Amino acid sequence: MRVAVVGHVEWIEFARVPEVPAPGAIVHASETWEEPGGGGAVAAVQLAKLAGGCRFFTALGDDELGRQTYAALRELGLDVEVAWRQVPQRRGFVHVDSRGERTITVIGDRLGPNGDDALPWDELADFDAVYFTAGDAEAARRARGARVMTATARALGTLAGSGVGLDALVASADDSGERYEPGTLDPEPALTIRTAGSQGGEWERSDGERGTWDATPLAGRTEDAYGCGDSFAAGFTYSLGSGGSPSEAVELGARCGAACLTGRGPYSGQLCVGNRAAFRHDR
Repeated sequence: MRVAVVGHVEWIEFARVPEVPAPGAIVHASETWEEPGGGGAVAAVQLAKLAGGCRFFTALGDDELGRQTYAALRELGLDVEVAWRQVPQRRGFVHVDSRGERTITVIGDRLGPNGDDALPWDELADFDAVYFTAGDAEAARRARGARVMTATARALGTLAGSGVGLDALVASADDSGERYEPGTLDPEPALTIRTAGSQGGEWERSDGERGTWDATPLAGRTEDAYGCGDSFAAGFTYSLGSGGSPSEAVELGARCGAACLTGRGPYSGQLCVGNRAAFRHDR
């Protein structure tokens, strides 16, 4: 399979703390680390681990931190196509508490590629699946060149102005920033996914067919919730692009989300190609 992500990335500094500090409080971190984050980057790396490679179309600040982010993305195994911006690289700070919950502070505007950036957009016509997290309306239309296109509900503002028909939209049943109400997009997504964390989630086709799924039991202890939803979206996109049914696609997505939850940061626990049990739905 050939897979791609059109989206965003932030440079993230993580700190593991007993609890998120209350106003005026001081907490001491037991460990800290830094690496690329953001929904686009996390999904791209998970897709690369499933498919053996992933093309990542993104935008980065043309500064030292942006170049550091680019190098780190390459080290994570991505084939990165970058539109460089004359702005500071977006970054963020994440508290990871004793329950593994993450609390995120983002600094700077989200950077995504534009359709008129000098990137190899035409090559997406040869791709089996693309996942969209950020960019302008023309970038969304360019991404639609792939055989299967999925997207996050966080990009609804862009998608609503693009006229793109999605094969699937990944939304949330709980997070107000990722909810989807029918009628927001025209045309409607062929399939809408609503995740609910440890409660699993539900899916619905535009023709009214529905289904639910249960969360996958963890193979280890809960370490870090950062990137679980993005890993879910990547696994779901991979399965749908390989011909999986909605039920098969959300099952692989749930496996990816659960695996991510057992690792430090978004990447160390992600499901890899070596785990053949993840691929029983491949066509």
